[in-house]
Amino acid sequence: MPQTRETAVYTHGHHESVLRSHTWRTAANSAAYLLGSLEPHMRVLDIGCGPGTITADLAALVPDGRVTGADRAPGILEQARATAEGRGLANVDFEVADVHALGHPDGTFDVVHAHQVLQHVGDPVGALREMARVTRPGGLIAVRDADYAAMTWYPAVPGLDDWLDLYRRVARANGGEPDAGRKLRSWALAAGLSDITATSGTWTYATAEERAWWSGLWADRTLASAYAGRAVRGGHATPEELRAVSGAWREWGRREDGWFAVLHGEILCRKPA
Repeated sequence: MPQTRETAVYTHGHHESVLRSHTWRTAANSAAYLLGSLEPHMRVLDIGCGPGTITADLAALVPDGRVTGADRAPGILEQARATAEGRGLANVDFEVADVHALGHPDGTFDVVHAHQVLQHVGDPVGALREMARVTRPGGLIAVRDADYAAMTWYPAVPGLDDWLDLYRRVARANGGEPDAGRKLRSWALAAGLSDITATSGTWTYATAEERAWWSGLWADRTLASAYAGRAVRGGHATPEELRAVSGAWREWGRREDGWFAVLHGEILCRKPA
């Protein structure tokens, strides 16, 4: 059984500007690398499920199976339950859980999935070991995480460089690893996994609507979310500096030639039978 529990602080929190992003996520735009491996009867654990949009999509894809959404924050699970109920899904449930210490017997699930989770945990290798523990022999561990240092954009609005530097400092001070995407395969090997398929995927924001949405949520998040509070309390930025970064996001969002790409690392690991 696991010996550690979460030590990192979740950088973003659940401010409206954060959920604006999280509720946009679907299995198609955030777990495409996994979908071809799903079968109707499978039992799936979705770790870090947040508001449950990906969880609900997974449940619809395993109609003869069951999906359990897990998150450390009890409050967000109420929104996740409402999401599933609104879609009329009867094969999904939710629980409060720590990825380092899951409350399930060995080999419970066919698939254990985590999207944008390992970048925020204190012991990603231990988390992968625990995910593997509750996966049945022959089952799959599926993980996808962004890589902040690999994010790229145009035009080169100077304040966005300040944003990236600030975010990475705050995330690391909270015990996380913002450049997790590139490290997933290495962490999986350290966790004792061997049958690993490593891929990558992107989110791209280029249309006027996409630029307004992406720049707006980050402009707001920089001023009003838990991340903003932690940036100031931790001495990483002053309120004035946060306002400047927020303004840079607004400026980028107004540019007709604006383009932003988010790179994600992905791993699909088969547990030995």
